[in-house]
Amino acid sequence: MKARGNRNEMVIATKVAKLATRPGLSAANIAAAAEDSLRRLGTDYIDIYYAHHDDEEIPLEESLTAFNELVAAGKVRYLAASNYSAARLEEALKISRELGMSEYLLLQPNYNAIVRNEYEGDLMAVAVKEDIPVLPYFSLAAGFLTGKYQPGVEVDSVRAGDMPDYKNDRGWAILNAITDVAKQENTSIAAVALGWLRAQPGVVTPIASARTIEQLAEILPVVELSAEQVAQVNAL
Repeated sequence: MKARGNRNEMVIATKVAKLATRPGLSAANIAAAAEDSLRRLGTDYIDIYYAHHDDEEIPLEESLTAFNELVAAGKVRYLAASNYSAARLEEALKISRELGMSEYLLLQPNYNAIVRNEYEGDLMAVAVKEDIPVLPYFSLAAGFLTGKYQPGVEVDSVRAGDMPDYKNDRGWAILNAITDVAKQENTSIAAVALGWLRAQPGVVTPIASARTIEQLAEILPVVELSAEQVAQVNAL
């Protein structure tokens, strides 16, 4: 990054709370983890700093104050939350506003066409009400919603161990529905799965990763689904 001189063309996001050597959202941990990231990345600021998950053992005010100090110091531009409940997200926003501090401006939940309960409902309602952009992770259900997994077929993949959560009657039915839409649109199954997410309230862009050029080609197409196509998946 330094050699290319393109730092201003990049958006760098990092997280705090889940690293084994720096767990949780204590003020000391938030500050130390940020400094570690700045040093490793060779930059003097982080664009987006996520609370990787909620930490109910630490007062929200302590965590939010630590985040705010990093923003005030110019070391972090924006704050974001991941894996928060609706109630805790609302409480965090309330505290930040009452104290005049920087608040969570992005939300990253586990959300895809199969796993919907963690976002849909109260959390979605808060995101929409507060106009917080949502960037779901596991958008392709650990690769299940690319179509490479099929009944009775063994797949050599580092993600194969995650598949029991998806390889069930409902999972196969959702995959089949998405596959049908992909055929209608003459595009990849992954592109339709991501298009379905973009059609959901609050979602601005899903997070998807690729390990090969071929996988990248499958997730790059932008597919705008019709209301009927979205409903076809929603019904399952």
